[in-house]
Amino acid sequence: MPVKQSDYEALLAEYSNHEAAIALLKKHRPYLEMIPSMRRPDESVITIPLPIVRIRNSKPPAGNNNLNLTAFQGAVCLPCDVAILMCDPEWKIKMGVEILVFIHRPEEDFSDLLGRWRQTQVLLDKDYEWLMPPRYQHILSEGVERIYPLFAIFPETPQRIQRGLLGACLPFVIQIPDPVTEEVFSETLSPESPTT
Repeated sequence: MPVKQSDYEALLAEYSNHEAAIALLKKHRPYLEMIPSMRRPDESVITIPLPIVRIRNSKPPAGNNNLNLTAFQGAVCLPCDVAILMCDPEWKIKMGVEILVFIHRPEEDFSDLLGRWRQTQVLLDKDYEWLMPPRYQHILSEGVERIYPLFAIFPETPQRIQRGLLGACLPFVIQIPDPVTEEVFSETLSPESPTT
């Protein structure tokens, strides 16, 4: 049974919330330990669904004099699904750890999924800053020590993708969509629901 679009959308919506993002990181403990303060998680973790970065490096690689400079600057939508940024709750500055979540998309094979991570690595190998959500625009959003990938796959995801991620030494978690949560969410937003 293939991965359904509704399952992908449900996880994307779920991980947009910092509490669900922290629950995801609990499934891969090395990443959970990167959170600056578990006592103040709402001020320590920023989630950005379908994130955008502003690339500022306008230097082309050496030896490519005819390269178009616009390819190396401006706002770019990253091919990951959610960015999880760590923030110092005291100083209100972004810390150097960035975790990028890649959710297995319907009809996506291993080369497509891995290709999104590789493309992200290339894009973020330049000087960039995050376009922060309105609530976090006051936070300094530059600089990175290292980016870390985390792949979310489904029980329906083909075994070759799981084998490929294992072979590439890339961390992943298997997520089972929660139909109860999805039903409650759709009922809450239903046009037939009574309003107060």
